[in-house]
Amino acid sequence: MVGFAAASGAIGLSDTIPLVVVFRVLQGLFGALLMPAALGLLRATFPAEKLNMAIGIWGMVIGASTAGGPILGGVLVEHVNWQSVFFINVPVGVLAVVLGVMILLDHRAENAPRSFDILGIALLSTAMFCLVWALIKAPEWGWGDGMTWLFLAVAVAGFGLFAFWETRVEEPLIPMALFRSVPLSAGVVLMVMMAIAFMGGLFFVTFYLQNVHGMSPVDAGLHLLPLTGMMIVGSPLAGAMITKVGPRIPLAGGMAFTALAMYGMSTLETGTGSGLMSLWFALLGLGLAPVMVGATEVIVGNAPMELSGVAGGLQQAAMQIGGSLGTAVLGAVMASKVDSDLAGNWADAGLPELKPEQLGQASEAVQVGVPPVTEGMPEPLAAKVTEVAHDTFLSGMSLASLVAAGVAAVAVLVALLTKRGENAEAGAGVGHI
Repeated sequence: MVGFAAASGAIGLSDTIPLVVVFRVLQGLFGALLMPAALGLLRATFPAEKLNMAIGIWGMVIGASTAGGPILGGVLVEHVNWQSVFFINVPVGVLAVVLGVMILLDHRAENAPRSFDILGIALLSTAMFCLVWALIKAPEWGWGDGMTWLFLAVAVAGFGLFAFWETRVEEPLIPMALFRSVPLSAGVVLMVMMAIAFMGGLFFVTFYLQNVHGMSPVDAGLHLLPLTGMMIVGSPLAGAMITKVGPRIPLAGGMAFTALAMYGMSTLETGTGSGLMSLWFALLGLGLAPVMVGATEVIVGNAPMELSGVAGGLQQAAMQIGGSLGTAVLGAVMASKVDSDLAGNWADAGLPELKPEQLGQASEAVQVGVPPVTEGMPEPLAAKVTEVAHDTFLSGMSLASLVAAGVAAVAVLVALLTKRGENAEAGAGVGHI
């Protein structure tokens, strides 16, 4: 928490882009230490019969902060400056440190790992970087380009070497024995698929609200309140439901709602009203709540006590990997669709022909919903360019949302492999299936 707050303050004091990037890396590093520790503390503090509700309340807090963050950030950017978005983390960090020292108990299992698997960290980081980089650059390089396949090959080799090394090192970064548990493995896969559908799909919604509907950051945040509101309400309810009936039905139902919500987002148009948008956003929040709570309980609850921190790290890593893959894959889908449709839509509208480099620049703008209107362009022409840009953007967002819906639909089947944590009592074996 100290590192996160200090890095945030340093970002606000930065006056160059490289400094901002460096301190953002540090902010991410320290932030990555927080969530697994929080889940490990929950696992160690609450007995099995209360763990689901504890994770449900944790999910409710995550939902509340997800709702408040964009709105507060938008207010600060509009009425103060962008630096204030980072400066505000400093007093919040100080308060968190004080409360943490006063309230939190430090749990540590006697046989917990005592060292860091440096080579494992390097192999996994390299593999993830190459995979995400290849997916991000593929639309520019081409899917058949040698560089795309080179990075993908290095990623596959990196994952293979990582898995091999983890079976040889004395204290691995991720004990491969954890994955002998089918429910735990299913929970990890489910978290990845949920994040692909959620983060990847939501990535374009912000562009849709601000660049197509012309909303301010604050208004865009307010329009997403049905989503985060349902997460706030649904998380503790999901915890109670999972305690009564187990995670399988709530998880499958949650992913089904997510698939339906993403399908609904594929139907959004330029003139779609706030009521219909709110319906799909609320349905998405209703679907995400049981998945966030249930998949977390399945992962953390099926790990032995001494590996609860590792299990919490797996949960967070799965979310981050899914979010990165979702943004990269759905971004590639969006880019390909815009590239294939823009020239034809532009010509069909009777707009002046663009040179190849101009078309490329226009495509990049349209991919985030920004019409390529130049300064001094006549108003009738600008209106026509805007219409073409928004229509093309929406065709790309629709296809990306349908892909996200497909991922969520497949995740319904994965959810059927989950079950209540079998290592609720310390000392339960990792390999029990």
